Amino acid sequence: MKILVFGATGSQQFHVIGEAKNKGAEVYAVTSSEKNFSKLEGAGAIPVLGDMSDKAKMKEITKGVDAVALLIPVSLPNPADGFQLAKNVIDAVKENGVKMIVWNTSGFLAPQKLGIPMEDVKLDTKEYLKNCGVPYVIIEPSIYAENLLAPYTTDYVKKERKVAYPTPENMPIGYIASRDVSAFVVEAIYKPELSGQSFLVSGPDDLKGNGLAEKFSIGLGEKIDFYAMPPQEFGDKLSILVGEESARGVQGYYEMLASLPVYPTKFNPKLQEVLEKLPVKMTPIEDWVKIHKDFFIN
Repeated sequence: MKILVFGATGSQQFHVIGEAKNKGAEVYAVTSSEKNFSKLEGAGAIPVLGDMSDKAKMKEITKGVDAVALLIPVSLPNPADGFQLAKNVIDAVKENGVKMIVWNTSGFLAPQKLGIPMEDVKLDTKEYLKNCGVPYVIIEPSIYAENLLAPYTTDYVKKERKVAYPTPENMPIGYIASRDVSAFVVEAIYKPELSGQSFLVSGPDDLKGNGLAEKFSIGLGEKIDFYAMPPQEFGDKLSILVGEESARGVQGYYEMLASLPVYPTKFNPKLQEVLEKLPVKMTPIEDWVKIHKDFFIN
């Protein structure tokens, strides 16, 4: 099995390499920069240079591939470009007769367009994928636990013993480890009988802010509180990491969440039904915190 992975240089898809290698796959990982070659090689992948905006290159690198693990880049200067990037890959996959495409959506899909480009392009991509004629599975993760490894969270834990995130305290979230999402992606690649299906995947616990702080307290062995970071502060801190335009787009998403009279679901209460089709060993958030303890202590 030859698997081509998009987004493997980032935390959302990096573990697809290891999970696929564990099943004996030959893994190729796409990157737009040769600077990432050593990281990908170290994980066991064969680096492939390619930019998703280059249609010809997408056709070239998908030849001879059995399956594609797709991710639309999260931090695009113009988030609306994400749909065209996805189309370039999907078209190449169809032309080259790739047997399966599994798309990690980077979040639960909205039921309708929200006027937020980074979310709306996903609905366009879903529709295009459904009608492309290629077998596909969609994996929709809740919110990544790895979001909590960025300085906007880790600095607060280190300095004030508070886990900070730009959601209201009373908004429940089933944070999921990226390794678990990658395991779902790989399981789906090997399950062609599931073609055409979408799966909501979340962590095993639906945690409000104080509940998340309790899990951090267990993982770190000391009292941790929750800080509902205002989205504006979050955007200011994020802009240092991903640039002004991308940061404000993400900020707008969290402002939208906070303004809703009813918070959108970020947890799958029927996760066991997904696990029966895609068996994955889930990581409790307190165990995830223990694994990443060095990020949260001075």
